[in-house]
Amino acid sequence: MPSLVTPALPVGTLASRTQPEIHAEGLVLRPWRADDHASVMAAYADPGIQRWHARTMTDDEARAYIENWERRWCQESGAGWAVTEDGKVAGQVSLRTIDLREGLAEVSYWVLPEARGRRTAKRALTAMSGWAFGELGLHRIEVLHSTRNEASCRVATAAGYALEGTKRSEAKHADGWHDMHLHACVTSDCQTFN
Repeated sequence: MPSLVTPALPVGTLASRTQPEIHAEGLVLRPWRADDHASVMAAYADPGIQRWHARTMTDDEARAYIENWERRWCQESGAGWAVTEDGKVAGQVSLRTIDLREGLAEVSYWVLPEARGRRTAKRALTAMSGWAFGELGLHRIEVLHSTRNEASCRVATAAGYALEGTKRSEAKHADGWHDMHLHACVTSDCQTFN
Protein backbone atom coordinates (compact mmCIF):
# COMPACT_ATOMS: atom_id res chain seq x y z
CA MET A 1 0.00 0.00 0.00
CA PRO A 2 1.58 3.32 -1.02
CA SER A 3 2.30 5.81 1.74
CA LEU A 4 1.07 9.38 1.50
CA VAL A 5 4.06 10.51 3.57
CA THR A 6 7.62 10.83 2.31
CA PRO A 7 10.08 9.03 4.60
CA ALA A 8 11.92 11.38 6.95
CA LEU A 9 15.23 9.83 5.81
CA PRO A 10 15.72 7.64 2.74
CA VAL A 11 17.03 4.09 2.81
CA GLY A 12 20.82 4.24 2.56
CA THR A 13 21.19 7.31 4.77
CA LEU A 14 23.30 5.30 7.25
CA ALA A 15 24.64 2.42 5.17
CA SER A 16 26.03 4.70 2.47
CA ARG A 17 28.50 6.27 4.87
CA THR A 18 31.24 5.09 7.18
CA GLN A 19 30.39 5.19 10.86
CA PRO A 20 32.18 8.30 12.16
CA GLU A 21 34.25 9.02 15.20
CA ILE A 22 32.66 11.80 17.22
CA HIS A 23 34.94 14.10 19.25
CA ALA A 24 33.63 16.29 22.06
CA GLU A 25 34.57 17.52 25.53
CA GLY A 26 37.58 15.22 25.99
CA LEU A 27 35.78 12.12 24.70
CA VAL A 28 36.10 10.17 21.49
CA LEU A 29 33.09 8.12 20.45
CA ARG A 30 34.33 5.49 18.02
CA PRO A 31 33.00 2.30 16.48
CA TRP A 32 33.54 -0.81 18.59
CA ARG A 33 36.66 -2.90 17.91
CA ALA A 34 37.37 -6.56 18.64
CA ASP A 35 40.00 -5.57 21.21
CA ASP A 36 37.27 -3.82 23.28
CA HIS A 37 36.06 -7.27 24.36
CA ALA A 38 37.42 -7.01 27.94
CA SER A 39 35.67 -3.66 28.46
CA VAL A 40 32.32 -5.09 27.39
CA MET A 41 32.85 -8.08 29.71
CA ALA A 42 33.69 -5.72 32.59
CA ALA A 43 30.63 -3.60 31.91
CA TYR A 44 28.17 -6.47 31.99
CA ALA A 45 29.83 -7.89 35.12
CA ASP A 46 29.12 -4.59 36.92
CA PRO A 47 26.05 -4.84 39.22
CA GLY A 48 24.90 -1.32 38.30
CA ILE A 49 24.90 -2.02 34.57
CA GLN A 50 23.32 -5.43 35.13
CA ARG A 51 20.55 -3.85 37.20
CA TRP A 52 19.41 -1.33 34.60
CA HIS A 53 20.25 -3.24 31.41
CA ALA A 54 18.84 -6.48 32.88
CA ARG A 55 21.49 -8.82 31.49
CA THR A 56 24.89 -10.36 31.86
CA MET A 57 27.17 -11.54 29.05
CA THR A 58 29.25 -14.58 28.40
CA ASP A 59 32.56 -14.30 26.61
CA ASP A 60 30.98 -15.28 23.28
CA GLU A 61 28.07 -12.88 23.80
CA ALA A 62 30.48 -9.98 24.42
CA ARG A 63 32.26 -10.76 21.15
CA ALA A 64 28.92 -10.97 19.34
CA TYR A 65 27.83 -7.67 20.92
CA ILE A 66 30.82 -5.93 19.33
CA GLU A 67 30.41 -7.64 15.95
CA ASN A 68 26.68 -6.92 15.93
CA TRP A 69 27.11 -3.14 15.85
CA GLU A 70 28.77 -3.17 12.41
CA ARG A 71 25.96 -5.34 11.03
CA ARG A 72 23.31 -3.08 12.54
CA TRP A 73 24.96 -0.01 11.00
CA CYS A 74 24.85 -1.66 7.55
CA GLN A 75 21.22 -2.72 8.09
CA GLU A 76 20.40 0.81 9.33
CA SER A 77 18.75 -0.57 12.48
CA GLY A 78 21.19 0.79 15.10
CA ALA A 79 24.49 2.54 15.71
CA GLY A 80 26.76 1.96 18.70
CA TRP A 81 29.93 3.68 19.85
CA ALA A 82 32.55 2.89 22.44
CA VAL A 83 32.96 6.04 24.53
CA THR A 84 36.68 6.52 25.11
CA GLU A 85 38.64 8.93 27.27
CA ASP A 86 42.43 9.09 27.09
CA GLY A 87 42.33 6.09 24.76
CA LYS A 88 40.47 3.82 27.21
CA VAL A 89 36.87 2.63 26.98
CA ALA A 90 34.83 4.53 29.56
CA GLY A 91 31.35 3.51 28.43
CA GLN A 92 29.01 3.20 25.50
CA VAL A 93 26.33 5.25 23.81
CA SER A 94 24.11 3.98 21.05
CA LEU A 95 21.13 4.61 18.90
CA ARG A 96 19.84 1.21 19.96
CA THR A 97 16.96 1.42 17.52
CA ILE A 98 16.69 3.56 14.39
CA ASP A 99 13.62 4.09 12.22
CA LEU A 100 14.72 6.10 9.17
CA ARG A 101 11.18 6.30 7.82
CA GLU A 102 10.06 8.15 10.94
CA GLY A 103 13.40 9.91 11.58
CA LEU A 104 13.28 8.37 15.06
CA ALA A 105 15.79 6.63 17.31
CA GLU A 106 16.04 5.39 20.90
CA VAL A 107 19.21 5.85 22.94
CA SER A 108 21.07 3.55 25.31
CA TYR A 109 24.12 4.39 27.43
CA TRP A 110 26.23 3.03 30.27
CA VAL A 111 29.46 4.07 31.95
CA LEU A 112 32.08 1.83 33.55
CA PRO A 113 32.48 2.35 37.32
CA GLU A 114 35.91 4.00 37.03
CA ALA A 115 34.51 6.67 34.66
CA ARG A 116 31.47 7.62 36.75
CA GLY A 117 31.09 10.99 38.42
CA ARG A 118 32.75 12.91 35.54
CA ARG A 119 29.65 13.61 33.41
CA THR A 120 30.85 10.94 30.95
CA ALA A 121 27.34 9.77 29.98
CA LYS A 122 26.04 13.33 29.59
CA ARG A 123 29.02 14.37 27.44
CA ALA A 124 28.68 11.25 25.27
CA LEU A 125 24.91 11.60 24.88
CA THR A 126 25.22 15.28 23.97
CA ALA A 127 27.96 14.60 21.40
CA MET A 128 26.13 11.68 19.80
CA SER A 129 22.88 13.66 19.72
CA GLY A 130 24.58 16.57 17.97
CA TRP A 131 25.79 14.20 15.26
CA ALA A 132 22.45 12.38 15.00
CA PHE A 133 20.45 15.58 14.55
CA GLY A 134 23.04 17.59 12.61
CA GLU A 135 24.79 15.07 10.36
CA LEU A 136 22.38 12.14 10.17
CA GLY A 137 19.23 14.26 10.13
CA LEU A 138 17.05 12.48 12.68
CA HIS A 139 13.86 14.24 13.74
CA ARG A 140 13.34 12.73 17.23
CA ILE A 141 15.49 10.80 19.70
CA GLU A 142 14.09 9.15 22.82
CA VAL A 143 15.59 7.98 26.09
CA LEU A 144 13.71 5.37 28.12
CA HIS A 145 14.87 4.43 31.62
CA SER A 146 13.42 2.95 34.77
CA THR A 147 11.83 5.55 37.02
CA ARG A 148 14.02 4.06 39.75
CA ASN A 149 17.21 4.91 37.81
CA GLU A 150 17.74 8.45 39.07
CA ALA A 151 21.26 8.71 37.58
CA SER A 152 19.95 8.01 34.07
CA CYS A 153 17.20 10.57 34.59
CA ARG A 154 19.81 13.20 35.54
CA VAL A 155 21.89 12.35 32.43
CA ALA A 156 18.93 12.64 30.06
CA THR A 157 17.76 15.91 31.58
CA ALA A 158 21.27 17.43 31.66
CA ALA A 159 21.74 16.48 27.99
CA GLY A 160 18.60 18.40 27.03
CA TYR A 161 16.11 15.55 26.80
CA ALA A 162 12.76 16.76 28.15
CA LEU A 163 10.80 14.40 30.37
CA GLU A 164 7.58 13.69 28.47
CA GLY A 165 5.93 11.18 30.76
CA THR A 166 5.88 7.77 32.37
CA LYS A 167 5.11 4.50 30.64
CA ARG A 168 3.53 2.32 33.31
CA SER A 169 4.85 -1.20 33.85
CA GLU A 170 6.81 -0.98 30.59
CA ALA A 171 9.97 -3.05 31.19
CA LYS A 172 10.66 -6.25 33.06
CA HIS A 173 13.77 -6.19 35.25
CA ALA A 174 15.16 -8.87 37.55
CA ASP A 175 13.06 -7.48 40.43
CA GLY A 176 9.82 -7.19 38.44
CA TRP A 177 8.06 -4.71 36.19
CA HIS A 178 9.34 -1.12 36.16
CA ASP A 179 7.63 2.06 35.12
CA MET A 180 9.78 3.86 32.54
CA HIS A 181 10.41 7.56 32.08
CA LEU A 182 10.24 8.76 28.49
CA HIS A 183 12.54 11.67 27.64
CA ALA A 184 12.91 13.07 24.13
CA CYS A 185 14.53 15.69 21.94
CA VAL A 186 13.23 16.80 18.58
CA THR A 187 14.83 18.77 15.76
CA SER A 188 13.54 22.07 17.14
CA ASP A 189 15.56 21.41 20.32
CA CYS A 190 18.81 21.23 18.32
CA GLN A 191 20.23 24.46 19.75
CA THR A 192 20.88 22.33 22.85
CA PHE A 193 23.63 20.53 20.91
CA ASN A 194 25.37 23.54 19.32
